[in-house]
Amino acid sequence: MFRPMLFAAASLLALAGPAPAADLVIAMPNWPSGQASANILKFAIAKEFGLDAEVREVGTMLAFAGMDSGEIAAVPEVWQPNFDDLVKRYGPDGSKSVVLSHLGVAAWQGLCATSDAAAAGIKDVADLSDPAKTALLDTDGDGTGEIWIGASTWTSTGIERVRANSYGYASSVTLVEAEEDVAMAAVDAAVATGRPMVFYCYAPHHIFNLHDIVRLTEPPYDPAKWKIVPQSEDPLWISKSSAPVAWGPVEFHIAYSAAFAAKHPDVAAFLEKVDFKPDEISAMSYALQVDRQVPADFAKAWIETNGGRVDGWRH
Repeated sequence: MFRPMLFAAASLLALAGPAPAADLVIAMPNWPSGQASANILKFAIAKEFGLDAEVREVGTMLAFAGMDSGEIAAVPEVWQPNFDDLVKRYGPDGSKSVVLSHLGVAAWQGLCATSDAAAAGIKDVADLSDPAKTALLDTDGDGTGEIWIGASTWTSTGIERVRANSYGYASSVTLVEAEEDVAMAAVDAAVATGRPMVFYCYAPHHIFNLHDIVRLTEPPYDPAKWKIVPQSEDPLWISKSSAPVAWGPVEFHIAYSAAFAAKHPDVAAFLEKVDFKPDEISAMSYALQVDRQVPADFAKAWIETNGGRVDGWRH
């Protein structure tokens, strides 16, 4: 008795057909500011050009492959030097299938300590090789301290592991990989309880608006000592790399597909004018991580508040 109803439902689905595809896909990173900016681009492009964009969470490596194939139109945050290998492979020196926007956002990366860790004497990267000091970072009772070095999918996490090996503190502490929201919750808890904590940090980021955070001092960046084997070239890249110095100059850019730019040169020109400021990136991070705003809702409100500025990106 249910068969006619099933056939009727199937007929309706056949008539309806598949859901219409979006006009373009924007890759969304798995960190807060990247999630916010991806959605801002989605609604800004809809506002200015009437195009429907799908925001899809995709890792940066896959996003570059997607831009190369034309499946993905843009990525809101491509960090350098983290993704220099991808930029070279798909950019001007490689297939030329991916374009980096000219405007970038100044940033930095390194290691940070809570004020309690700094007060306990952990102020320089060399302090991380002192077992007496790193024991203060122990949270599981095994006598060895822990340091969060990033999410497992981040290229920077592998580089932080290289730096730990190069400096020598990889043998003094446990290097922890976890999602950023877990790590930031741990920072909040450490500050609230007065427990020393050291962790990978980057800016722009909301954590510096929340707590008194101290950046560990390190030997200055030296390009002759920064030897990072491209991940795509060798599965043993971490063990074959060396970086006993601070990160060098850091910035991030919007990247977009050259094929998409050829089809929509007006949108590509628009992306070239997007000029997020560091304090805005920190505010995005704060809104999503601390205030728990939904990325799409935050982006809609941001577009409404900054409508004139968004219009200016088109002209």
